[in-house]
Amino acid sequence: MSQYFEVHPDNPQPRLLKQAVQLLDKGGVLAVPTDSSYALVCHLDDKTAADKLRRIRQVDDKHHLTLLCRDLSELANYAKVDNRQYRLLKAATPGAYTFILEASKEVPRRLSHPSRKTIGLRVPDHNALLALLDLHNAPLLATTLIPPGEDQPLNDAQEILERFEHAVDGVIDAGACAMEPTTVIDLTPMGTGGDPEVVRAGHGPLAPLGL
Repeated sequence: MSQYFEVHPDNPQPRLLKQAVQLLDKGGVLAVPTDSSYALVCHLDDKTAADKLRRIRQVDDKHHLTLLCRDLSELANYAKVDNRQYRLLKAATPGAYTFILEASKEVPRRLSHPSRKTIGLRVPDHNALLALLDLHNAPLLATTLIPPGEDQPLNDAQEILERFEHAVDGVIDAGACAMEPTTVIDLTPMGTGGDPEVVRAGHGPLAPLGL
């Protein structure tokens, strides 16, 4: 049975978020709000939790998982970033963008894409999620909460609780989110002088990035 945490979207209660962090530390998978849609998250270094997260979404190891980071400096610890890439990242963070970059040695090999050694990273613009990340004091492994067999993410915490109460360990309710996943941009071509490639146009607008 999932634990349910109802928090204020702008000023989330630390007491409740600390309880949610305790679930993460015990290997739990949580449904959390983001600036795009709800996502499933777990501890970065817990293989069992990561496997559980994949099973809930029914995705294999070729599906890019994302690291949710508190800020750009933390993101740069987990990816190899050159000056061109950094300028684009700086223009787009925080925000509803996921960037595919070459993973650094800080990322466990089992979490990066098996053939490309890349990882998805993003800095969300959502107060409750940023507060959770701050209390957790590390990035969280994440994937958009799209139910198996469906193509739209969920954005209502009560519906998530009803549908996944026996699958996830906790649900953080900070109100409804957008119902659109992040914009995904592959920055790896920039490392060899190429241009960024838009993998998926989503909630993050492309015009401010010149794409």
